[in-house]
Amino acid sequence: MEQLGTHRHGDRILGGDRQSCGECEIRDLTFCSVLTAEEMARVRACRTEVKLPAHHTIFHEADEADHLFNVTSGVVKLYKLLADGRRQITGFLFAGEFLGLAANRTYAYTAETVTEAKLCRFSRRRLEKLFDEWPHLEKHLLGIAASELIAAQDQMVLLGRKTAQEKMASFILMMSERAEARGQDGNPVTLPMNRADIGDYLGLTIETVSRTLTQLKNKGVISLMGSGHILLSKPDDLGDLAEGF
Repeated sequence: MEQLGTHRHGDRILGGDRQSCGECEIRDLTFCSVLTAEEMARVRACRTEVKLPAHHTIFHEADEADHLFNVTSGVVKLYKLLADGRRQITGFLFAGEFLGLAANRTYAYTAETVTEAKLCRFSRRRLEKLFDEWPHLEKHLLGIAASELIAAQDQMVLLGRKTAQEKMASFILMMSERAEARGQDGNPVTLPMNRADIGDYLGLTIETVSRTLTQLKNKGVISLMGSGHILLSKPDDLGDLAEGF
């Protein structure tokens, strides 16, 4: 796949839109939320807004980490390829969430759009200069990095200690909670990713994902509505299943 910055597969740069930051509907969810109007004006100078189609690679693992990104709409998945060619998805990002932070000068994972998406792309070099002037911005991004670490630890528990049914129940509830955190309806739950992606996140085969969803439906805790929507018929019971009760 072509990477961000090329113009194939229908992606296009939406450059020149310097007024949208003040009108951004998700600003309170982004790293920009800690910036004053004057600081935002300077950040805009190192920002480009890009629109990408679904299934488009934003960057590859081990690429030079020249840019940082904020998702403003759509869904992005992060993954690593194992030595045997298998794929482990490490996370899904939604509007307001940040990606591209790197401990060194290369990206630690590959990022790819799940759906059509818009992102704000920032020059890492220029943004790092602002960190020196604005310690509160750097502190805020460190908080984002800490949240990513906690999420990674939670996934380790999910993959290592839970049954397929517990994993699926946990995943559905997590997607519901994250939707509510973005101010959206958490029930029914929208799952924009396909079952292969869900399987690669939970460490399950596609067949097991499908079978487990059917099992949860037969227990009466969810209803499959089609088009990636799941109704939480009995949220409390689903929570008990997620915890192994």
